[in-house]
Parts: sequence; C-alpha cells; structure tokens
Amino acid sequence: MSYSSPDFEIKKSRQGPLLIGGLVVIAIVVIALFIFKKDEKVVTSNDVLKVHFEPAMAGEERIINFVKEHIAPDYGLKIEAVGLQDPVQADRAVQDGQYAATIYQHQWWLKQVVDANDFQLTPTVEVFQWAFGIYSDRYQKFEDLPQGATIIIPNDGANQGQALWLLQRLGVIGLNPDIEPRVAKLRDITDNPKQFKFKELDLLSLPRVLDSVDAAIGYVSQFDAGKISRSKGILFPPAPKTFASRLVVSTQKLNDPQIIKLQQAFADPRLNEYLRTTNDPQVKDVLTPVSAE
Repeated sequence: MSYSSPDFEIKKSRQGPLLIGGLVVIAIVVIALFIFKKDEKVVTSNDVLKVHFEPAMAGEERIINFVKEHIAPDYGLKIEAVGLQDPVQADRAVQDGQYAATIYQHQWWLKQVVDANDFQLTPTVEVFQWAFGIYSDRYQKFEDLPQGATIIIPNDGANQGQALWLLQRLGVIGLNPDIEPRVAKLRDITDNPKQFKFKELDLLSLPRVLDSVDAAIGYVSQFDAGKISRSKGILFPPAPKTFASRLVVSTQKLNDPQIIKLQQAFADPRLNEYLRTTNDPQVKDVLTPVSAE
C-alpha cells in the first residue's frame, strides 16, 4: 500500500529555545547588575581615600592625620596618609586612581611635573605653607652677610624663583621687571649691590653644604630633616601665598562626590586653627597657615 505526501510540511520551531536563551541572558545581566550595585555601595561606604605626603616632610603626615581624626569623619570620609619618596610616581598614582590626592606640592612645582609627564592633575584648595628660611653657620643675622657672600639657592625652577623673589622683597637684589618673580632665574638678577655670589644646589642637599658657604635658602622642614638647628636660621621671611601647598587631585575625578568632600575637609577652618596653635615641633613654624598675600 502506498501513501502520498501531505500538502504541508511540519518544521521544528526555533523560537522556543531562542526565547528561553534570551530570557536567561537577560536574567544573568539583571542579577550581575544587582550584585555590582550592591557591591558598589559597600565599596563606596567603606572606601579609604589615600592622601600622599613627602616622607622627608614629617609635618605633612601630621596634617593628614589631624584631618583624618578630627575633620574627615564629619564629612563621612575615611582617609589614610601614605608616604612615597618619588614625587613623580606619587603624582602618577593620583592620576591612576591609586591615591586620592597629594599635599606635597605647590601649584608651580605641579606645573613642572604635569608639563614633563603629561599628567591630568588639578591643584585645588590651599592647605598650608612651608616656612622658608635663610640659614648660616657663620653669621648671626642676615644683615651681617658680607660683601660678596656666597649664598646657595635651590636649583629647580619653581623653588629658585621663590628664593629670588624673597631676596627681592628683602631689597637685597633686583629682578628684571619683565619677568614674573615666581619664575625668575639667576640670569634675571639686574641689581646686586652686595655682589652676592649665588650657587645652585638640589633642595635636599642644602643642609649638607651649609658649613662650606656663607648662607643657604630653603625650606625649614628640609633643614630640620638635615639636623640643622633652627638657631642657625638667620631670617625666616614669609613665603608668598602663590607657593602654598595644594590638595592635588586627578582632573578626571574633580566631580567625584568623595573628592569634593575631601576638598571640603582640607579647607575646613579647624585645620588652619591647628596650624596656628599647635606645639608639635614637626609642624610649628615649619608648616604654617596660608598667608594673606
């Protein structure tokens, strides 16, 4: 007996497995997003913001710890002081998100680092100022420096400008009026009535050569670190406000709520009061409130 083929063809439907597969994928995505959001909240609430300080500057760590203990909790923040000797690597760590910020640099030092490394970093609130001092092993007062005295100044552009600007403000040298004082170099000295002889040296090396020159100009904190008594400081002129320490953060994180709170914490008036009244020898007369001008 023979059978004729029917007039229609039965095909297996593919819509069922595809639909089920799609629903499974969607469910997995939804679950993953839920887990991520849940974890994200946990990370945010428990996140510790690492703030870098220069290890040679013990007072900077004290400042961060003061904010950590007395100010940050009021802003819902947890912060940690971290020291890294290489300042460029510290800035790189801020850009890469390993650190939240640094406080070790003023805006002009930062500019040098950014220009040289193409970092995306932004100086924000002013935090403190490093006291600048003129030290001598041979003389008791700045006015005692003789004609032709040899004075050592920093060799890096940002801090050399600060040293020369201070000397100009003291009236002992004149600088080219066409040059902005903060970027002045030795070649920009136009008036030197006492014929001072200037030599350039790395900031960290200044304390080591003090006994071989008439005077040296640098940060009080670095002379302290070099075991140079403050009694050898013959003048402590106030540094210009433009050289104040800045809380430096990643430009990409400027609108991050945690970074905004961090700026607010370091701008809190309690920090300025601490700098003004503390008797901590690592901070007092070393790291000072930001000057008015």
